[in-house]
Amino acid sequence: MDKENLTFEQAMDQLEKIVEQLEQGDVPLEKAIEYYKDGMHLSKVCHQKLKHVEKEMTEILNEDGQPEPFSVEEE
Repeated sequence: MDKENLTFEQAMDQLEKIVEQLEQGDVPLEKAIEYYKDGMHLSKVCHQKLKHVEKEMTEILNEDGQPEPFSVEEE
């Protein structure tokens, strides 16, 4: 499956599995490098997905259906 098409949760799950493999410490060097590269790519995918959600969350629709900046009023 293409990493860019993974959901955030799927990417995080794969990233956690990679971390577990690397933490075991008995991974051959070549495989460790492959895991590291995959992990860095998955980390980038997760970061991009979070940035996209953050951007979406900064705007909400007003009563007329038009986007407006989102802000929390403190009391």
